Amino acid sequence: MRQTPLQNPAASSEDSFIRTAGRQLLLYTLMAVVAIGGLMFLLDALAGLVGSESGNTAAVEVERNMITISLRDEPPQLDSGQRADQISGMVLGHIMEGLLIRDAESNLVGGVAQRWEVNERDATFWLRKNARWSDGEPVTAHDFVFAWRKAADPAQASEYAFVMYYLKNGEAVAAGELPLEALGVRAIDDHTLYVELERPTAFFDKLVAFQTYYPIREDFFHSTNGRYSAGAKELLYNGRFKLTNWVHGSSLLMEKNEHYWNKDDVKLDAIKVGYITRDGHSRFNFFKDNKIAYARLEAEQLYSAMENHFQIRRYQDGSLFFLEFNHREDRPTSSWHLRRAMQLVTDSGELVNKVTKLPGYLPGRSLFPVYLRGVNSTFREEFPAPEPELDPQQALLHIQQAKAELGVEEIPPLTLLIGDTPIAKSQAEYFQEVYQQKLGLDIKIDAQIFKQRLDKMGKADFDIVMAGWGPDYDDALTFGDLFASWNLNNHGRWAHEEYDAMVAIAQNSIVPEERMAAFARMQQLIYDEVVILPHYERGNSYVTHPQLKGMVRRAVGSDPDLRYAYIEAE
Repeated sequence: MRQTPLQNPAASSEDSFIRTAGRQLLLYTLMAVVAIGGLMFLLDALAGLVGSESGNTAAVEVERNMITISLRDEPPQLDSGQRADQISGMVLGHIMEGLLIRDAESNLVGGVAQRWEVNERDATFWLRKNARWSDGEPVTAHDFVFAWRKAADPAQASEYAFVMYYLKNGEAVAAGELPLEALGVRAIDDHTLYVELERPTAFFDKLVAFQTYYPIREDFFHSTNGRYSAGAKELLYNGRFKLTNWVHGSSLLMEKNEHYWNKDDVKLDAIKVGYITRDGHSRFNFFKDNKIAYARLEAEQLYSAMENHFQIRRYQDGSLFFLEFNHREDRPTSSWHLRRAMQLVTDSGELVNKVTKLPGYLPGRSLFPVYLRGVNSTFREEFPAPEPELDPQQALLHIQQAKAELGVEEIPPLTLLIGDTPIAKSQAEYFQEVYQQKLGLDIKIDAQIFKQRLDKMGKADFDIVMAGWGPDYDDALTFGDLFASWNLNNHGRWAHEEYDAMVAIAQNSIVPEERMAAFARMQQLIYDEVVILPHYERGNSYVTHPQLKGMVRRAVGSDPDLRYAYIEAE
């Protein structure tokens, strides 16, 4: 160890005093400078950063005609041709618009299209001549042609390319067997869009309200040099609002689009996403502190909401949640006996009533939620779901058969991929305990943030995934084709010829009775083959600011929908 020379204690103390005094003088000087002018500049800058803590505004600002809300996660994909999640869909629904839209009463009405004609063979849409992009340029039929071809382009690998299969040559184009120009859509002129259908499609008018059918302007898309939708400046808007500020991971600001064709009907001047958090307790506290205009309630927050006399509302959001298995041959979950064993000990009623404990939730019984329409009433009234069986002893026999089928002495640990929300973790821990105690299975929980979970699902990096699905359009096929072999949202890659044949009937037929019979067979196959284990149909309870009016909650389309919302003066 190298020695240091001894110092004069008195000299050392004096030097230390001088250094300390100098540092304090410098600090006081800097503080004075900040106090004089720098602090005001700093505060102004922070206030300009939308969503920063210092710049947060009230839930409802009458003077600025603006509301502040929160999102559970940042929207992972605002390219309408690539979007595959609910959060991105909510934002896109406010900043973009398709040919047809849902009004405040959920009726299908004209969006960019002023009028339209749809029959068994084709469809024609006449576009509004006053429909504009946010830079003032007209929205034309060419913008739809480009967007639809892009969605079908195999190079884009869109998870929703299959919705273009309803167009002439759609499937062949998506498979790379025909050029993009062969897709059955063309612009007759700037304001007339002609669509040739591959088959009769009873719900095509509903389908074009879906976001994959939104327009994208080709020249702007190419001008972003591969960064389309990466930020607020890399998007062009034709909806009621435009995204003017996006601080990734923190906040978004949507402001009224002055070029929107029906701008006088837009009541709010701005919608600010001031907080992005998965923590339901934080969101409820933001609401209590008058920082956000509405908040979803967790079970433990209901009493507090009632105690504070908040406006509590409920609705079914149309989503089904389930365990999805990875059916690939190299996965243990490819064994039907293993899946059947898990099915025989899975009690969705217990999950809903003892674990989730949220009002409005319904135990999962089928791929098809209870609200979907059948021929004369609801589909599930006309075709009841298979009755769930609970038989732990029989389940253990299937475990033994699964071991033999897989050629192993013990079932290897199974990875359960979930989101990182508290409710997802509590549900996963419940399943982990159930399958360990009743079947002796070792379940490894892999909790990931929203975007990473989607990425892992796309890469099949799971044995089981806790997944959910909400309706894209108002027809039972929006759930039925989810597990078609060709659907990229079928992350477990289950494939079954009869199921695909039933999907084809539902796609091609315009006879309601025939279509519903096909859905009924799909329902039975999903149960018999143990493709998924339904958890619950989600119901939501939420609180709203008393001055926020006109917010629409819906099962189909952007939710929550604030396009028709307004502030009521006190």
